[in-house]
Amino acid sequence: MTEENLIDGAAVLSRALVDQGLEYVFGIVGYPVIEVGVAMQVAGLKFIAMRNEQAACYAAQAVGYLTGKPGVVLVVSGPGLLHTLGGLANATVNAWPLLVIGGSSDEDQEGMGAFQEWPQVESARLYTKFSARPPTIQHIPFFVEKAVRISTHGRPGACYLDIAGDLVNTTVDESSVRFFPKVGPPPKTLAETFQVQKALEVLAHAERPLVIVGKGAAYAHAEKEVRQFLELTGLPFLPTPMGKGVMPDNHPQCVIAARSRALLQADVILLLGARLNWILHFGKPPRYAPTAKFIQVDICQEELSNNIGSDRVIGLAGDLQVVTQQFLDVARSSGRGQWPYSSSTPWWQSLRSKVKDNEAKSAALARSTEVPMNYYAAISKVQAMIPRDSLIVSEGANTMDIGRTILLNHSPRHRLDAGTFGTMGVGMGFGIAAALVAQDRWPGKRVVCLEGDSAFGFSGMEVETICRYKLPILIVVINNNGIAMGLDREIWDLIPVADRPNRLMPTALMPDARYDQVMTAFGGVGFRVTTPSELEDALRLSLSKHAHQPVLINVMVSPHAQRKQQDFDWLTRSSKL
Repeated sequence: MTEENLIDGAAVLSRALVDQGLEYVFGIVGYPVIEVGVAMQVAGLKFIAMRNEQAACYAAQAVGYLTGKPGVVLVVSGPGLLHTLGGLANATVNAWPLLVIGGSSDEDQEGMGAFQEWPQVESARLYTKFSARPPTIQHIPFFVEKAVRISTHGRPGACYLDIAGDLVNTTVDESSVRFFPKVGPPPKTLAETFQVQKALEVLAHAERPLVIVGKGAAYAHAEKEVRQFLELTGLPFLPTPMGKGVMPDNHPQCVIAARSRALLQADVILLLGARLNWILHFGKPPRYAPTAKFIQVDICQEELSNNIGSDRVIGLAGDLQVVTQQFLDVARSSGRGQWPYSSSTPWWQSLRSKVKDNEAKSAALARSTEVPMNYYAAISKVQAMIPRDSLIVSEGANTMDIGRTILLNHSPRHRLDAGTFGTMGVGMGFGIAAALVAQDRWPGKRVVCLEGDSAFGFSGMEVETICRYKLPILIVVINNNGIAMGLDREIWDLIPVADRPNRLMPTALMPDARYDQVMTAFGGVGFRVTTPSELEDALRLSLSKHAHQPVLINVMVSPHAQRKQQDFDWLTRSSKL
């Protein structure tokens, strides 16, 4: 064995990742993974050094959603791995592929109180689909292939690999290492034909049908099949937050502005890659009719009939893209006289009436010239001026919820937000990932992050990361001085500093915080705006003169501004509460 034939663990790990077609690594290096980060760059992986492990985890999982291939996170032992747990959970609950790799204490020091020693494999297991520690350098490619396969096949999710510190620099003969070929794409599983026929028959006889398009349809790249099916059948559809763009938000069959009425009065609901969890109010009254029937398409068989009785569900387990094609084929061959669903039915008339009414209310709020601004006036300016097919990242309470109805998506996988786990703090990581993917796959595509001021604060230091890599992200912070509701400067000044722990309401943040100066501190461009005209000017400059620079617009809105009156509270609670 000559020195030329030797290869260390860092190089084996890096080559194994490249062999699986992975491209992006996010993380924070230190002992014992500094050499791993360098080896990854030598192998051709793009390494993005972040400021916080949790934000790195959010960035990597967004890469997984946008590309279908796991983004990678590299972190140090102990606290480094533990800081990723929120991100691991978010990826698994969202069903996005992700691979976290953590350095750990040397094997011969295990149980001795080694530096940052922690039971990392066991800690990660609760948050992942697969968690393991390769016992030797020779085993690393096997475990990398297995982790990538488990992360992407079936319902996607997070995986964790633990790399002992002494494996990083130890060398072995390269001929003793077996590298594995790239994992193939997940199999496209079909639903049972008789179930497809039964489902379409039930849908065809519905008086008030509705289709809900979820982010599972976006991840499955089923936009072509979904659009053909909806336009063939003429059915009204409602996108979930990240299902927006599978069908254009401005499509005439979209009833997002009549969401509450559509859910409440529909008698048959087809779920295309959407789960009946809290976002869809569990499929239960009072948000749905107690007799409503569901047709559910999901890659995960265990999800079928979840939260509602199987007597009201027709479940179809399979890949969303091919199952929708099955629907199309059956509808075309046997749907004469059944499709399209008439656009003149009382159901369509009711939905259109509610859409028109709600859009008029939102438009009236958007036209307001009051200062400080309300959410609708501010976000409508953003919608009017950003490029049509921007990649939109959004988080925050009112900011995200109102933004869903105002910021339109026309293409799939072009919206990233708090998601199924309702996680705040994802915005900067998601934005960094979107900008990197856009640079490589969609040159010129604009990334716009619409942030509540509280949500921005979770990972605002990643602005330095954005500036370091000069990512042309436009960040718009809707600043209301608080979490959902803040305080006016006048009220703030009346509370003595010593009394703040007892008298300052828990939702309050510093009034008039200069988030724009955080951006300028690192060399980006910052604007503070208080009026609609100032916001228009800042957006115009951001999209022209500063189009290739990181920009943050700090938009001051009223601390008391809220959403327009809703038919139901956003969160379904038990009736006993």
